[in-house]
Amino acid sequence: MAFFKRELGPIERFENALKEKMAARQKLADRLSIAETELAEKRAAAERLAVAGATAARLDRAEADMRAVEERTKTWRAALAEYDEQVASAERALADAKAQRERDQMADQIEAMAAAIERAAPGFDTSATALVEAVTKAALSIPEATRFSTNVDAVRREVLSAADLICWELRSAAVRTRAGNANLASLTLSESEQPPSPEIERQLIYTLHPLLWREDGEVRKVPAFTLVGLPKALLTVALQHQHVDHLNARRVQTLMHLHGSAGLGEPEADDPQLVDLDTLLAEEQQTAQANVA
Repeated sequence: MAFFKRELGPIERFENALKEKMAARQKLADRLSIAETELAEKRAAAERLAVAGATAARLDRAEADMRAVEERTKTWRAALAEYDEQVASAERALADAKAQRERDQMADQIEAMAAAIERAAPGFDTSATALVEAVTKAALSIPEATRFSTNVDAVRREVLSAADLICWELRSAAVRTRAGNANLASLTLSESEQPPSPEIERQLIYTLHPLLWREDGEVRKVPAFTLVGLPKALLTVALQHQHVDHLNARRVQTLMHLHGSAGLGEPEADDPQLVDLDTLLAEEQQTAQANVA
């Protein structure tokens, strides 16, 4: 009957290598300890002979014995120092292997999330399409129902585009995580990523410039190239001035591949490119009122 030996994983190999290095080092340390003890004895013996006035021949032999043990001690001491370096190197290799395992596990979870989104997206598409067709294929045409179906279809396209983009982002993050280039140790949200006020109606949008607006008495700032839930009250003016664009826009897909969707850090208050959407909306409203007058 044939028996197959299980192949060791990277961490087990590094652990075994470290154990072997530490065992070899301990043997050297024991040899060095014995040599140092012997050297101390040889020195004491040579000292006793010298104090007692021994002959030159006896002193020569005692010094020769002492030098031989001393050379052996130096050899073991140098070998021990070399093994100390090897042990330290093996410890670093083991730590790196464990860190890589943790990164791989995290990357696997990220990829699993992307796969789950991809599996769920067709179901959403089917359900949303059924809602739209319930109106478009009906014998009657009612304005309220038509608006409803139009809105549902727009949301359907938006969600599917967002799903494609987030899956690409997640897989890119998984690749960076495996390579050790992703800072995923801290999952705390930045100010621009903090959960928005739930009572404000929003639209998921992609920013083309750094933006600023106010919510509940607080100023919100988001960088360019960021996915953000923008209040719908500001959406029209932001789109008109091309400060944002929809997720299914072709240029957004290109920018997502170039810059991602997390932005380049929160913009400074004195950033010359920072756009105050509240001010822009107020100016638009004043212009519209002046035109009416």
